[in-house]
Amino acid sequence: MTETTPAASPPSRQRPAEEPAPAEGFTTSAPDDDGGSWSGLRPLLLRLHFYAGVLIGPFLLVAALTGLLYTAAPQIESVIYRHELKGTPRGEPKPLAAQVDATREAVPGGRLVSVTRGAAADDTTRVGFDVEGLPEGRTQTAFVDPYDAKVRGTLRTSGEWLPVRSWFDDLHRTLNLGEFGRNYIEIAASWLWVEVLGGVALWLGAPRSRERLCGLFVPRRGPKGRRRTLSWHGAAGLWVSVGFLALSATGLTWSAHAGATIGRIQDSLGGATPSVSSPLGHGTHGGSAEAGAGADGSAADSSNSPATKVDLDEAVRIARAEGLRGKLVLTPPADAGSAYVVRENTRHWPEQQDSIAIDPATGEVTDKLLFDDFPVLTKLTRWGIDAHMGLLFGLANQMVLALIAVALIVMLFWGYRMWWLRRPTRADGTRFGRPPARGAWRRVPGRVMAPLVVVAAVLAYCLPLFGLPLACFLLVDLTVAQARRHERTRTEARAGTPKETAR
Repeated sequence: MTETTPAASPPSRQRPAEEPAPAEGFTTSAPDDDGGSWSGLRPLLLRLHFYAGVLIGPFLLVAALTGLLYTAAPQIESVIYRHELKGTPRGEPKPLAAQVDATREAVPGGRLVSVTRGAAADDTTRVGFDVEGLPEGRTQTAFVDPYDAKVRGTLRTSGEWLPVRSWFDDLHRTLNLGEFGRNYIEIAASWLWVEVLGGVALWLGAPRSRERLCGLFVPRRGPKGRRRTLSWHGAAGLWVSVGFLALSATGLTWSAHAGATIGRIQDSLGGATPSVSSPLGHGTHGGSAEAGAGADGSAADSSNSPATKVDLDEAVRIARAEGLRGKLVLTPPADAGSAYVVRENTRHWPEQQDSIAIDPATGEVTDKLLFDDFPVLTKLTRWGIDAHMGLLFGLANQMVLALIAVALIVMLFWGYRMWWLRRPTRADGTRFGRPPARGAWRRVPGRVMAPLVVVAAVLAYCLPLFGLPLACFLLVDLTVAQARRHERTRTEARAGTPKETAR
């Protein structure tokens, strides 16, 4: 794109020194004479889009890169841990009690917390133990060949994630920095939807002729330059905006600060995740999600309890008779007053998350919870999280996530490129690109600004890592304005007025 030096404007219409020329395509025109809301709101939205793109962009880039790596974790895991995950079907499987006994020497001193029966014939059995000294949320898991009851290996796991996927998961969520690192991904999730909705509004509201309406969805072809980059940024962003919004929404549901607020709102709307009750004689769905765990977080080994007449295999048989299918996770009774808890753990579509509680002395099903009976809000949350993690639709889900991550990386590249192409290159020398015009908030009609302030305050309360960066943006903007005003005053003082110069 060839740039030309604009003709000088009359003195009364000159742009203040601190207000650079507006961006091409995203104009910052003054409000219409009738005080049109959009003409006043657009410059403010453009400035917010600029600040968020420049300052939040690095957080989004890291989230996209780590998320892209995570999409390949299941395939990497299946290759690296094939020996532990798969056996060779031959004859009838050994009893689960025998398989658990075989793991005692592999995990000395461990306390049994779960037994996972695989869905496929060649899946190994996972036997999880709580071992002193393990980090919170981690389990030492032994993998047993069900056909000869031989341990094929032990791994430190996080839920059902093996070490590789657990490492990729922690990298994406925390950059492997612990709880402090969770702030980075929450900042990205808290601002991604703002960037997307703001960009869509700016793109759809940009003035264009009827002949150019197709440019909303089809990038323009023409000379290289900012206009073409803007066209690709806007059109491609419109196509992938739904995916970005979905990632932002689902990511916030289990973030540290916003996630707690969302959880409270969900609970107040009756969307809390139910679970079967493990204490015997209390057949309600109000039990803990970790039903069957003792006060110390472990579970008792029911196979050696004299009060236990139902062994692990019988618990599986009862669960199958009750309609539970696929991969089954068994939590042994924590004590004499607790039940077995058996739950499905199939997280692809259609999800299978039914669970039951079984009296270990009689084999009676004391409580049953079907996924179909979950509140709608809970189902939507479960589906959204599993889709975000690439589990809901298998390989297709992973490919879509990878495509969205790549699209976000490219969108950020185009955004920074447009900023760079707007830099002054003549009298002022080469430097960083200039931002949109200042003073945008003063152009917004009061009837629009008042509700905007209220909405921003509510969002800042519910999403703290949206509010803090927003406050930083305002502080930076005011600081830059004050510095430029001070510099301009000093420049005028050094230059002097024409009369002073004549004297």
